[in-house]
Amino acid sequence: MAVIAGLCLLLYKSRFALQASPSRRRFFRILLAASLLLCEAGLHIWYVSQGIWRTSSSLPLELCGITLLLSAVMLLTRSRLLYSFLFFAGIGGALIALLTPNLLYPFPHFRFLLFFMAHGAIIWASLYMTWVEGFRPSWKGIAFTMLVLNLVAALVYGSNSLLGSNYMFLMHKPSTASVLDFFGPYPYYLLVEEGFALLIFVLMYACFFALPELAGRRRRKDSIRRR
Repeated sequence: MAVIAGLCLLLYKSRFALQASPSRRRFFRILLAASLLLCEAGLHIWYVSQGIWRTSSSLPLELCGITLLLSAVMLLTRSRLLYSFLFFAGIGGALIALLTPNLLYPFPHFRFLLFFMAHGAIIWASLYMTWVEGFRPSWKGIAFTMLVLNLVAALVYGSNSLLGSNYMFLMHKPSTASVLDFFGPYPYYLLVEEGFALLIFVLMYACFFALPELAGRRRRKDSIRRR
């Protein structure tokens, strides 16, 4: 977690150096997209090598699996539409996963390292588009994200019914400890999860944009008054 946070800070401090060079930006976007895709490919190679690849558990139908692939596409295409969804769903989902990992393999197992690298890269992708490429979400982006999340959940729920799976934990809670343990029994935790996601997205927008802009306006007003 400290390494992921440190790399986020390094990205923020390096934003002007990256902005000054189109070739650096292109290289960084390709490198980060490749890292995301290699994480996903590495996971499936490990599944196959262990003989445990299953359609009921190995498809990229978890929220973080979906946002990982979409983050790679966003980086390569610089899609503002994907960014408006991934800033909230990508960062928010990956952060919750990092804080309450559904992970059975301890450090330094390959799955442990891959889990933290993949989720960290999902966060870095949207932060890069924000700090370096100058993209930014809006309040409308929160509503758009909630709409897309529910559409994705409906599609994944249908897949779960066909495959006998539990992607996105839509059929029951995970076996390991998670934030869902505080949200009540099935199916009520799904409704609480919606409210929790909305709260997280609002707080993200407030902390990243609304509050800094408000503080900036106040500083400008104070500066004008002093003059």
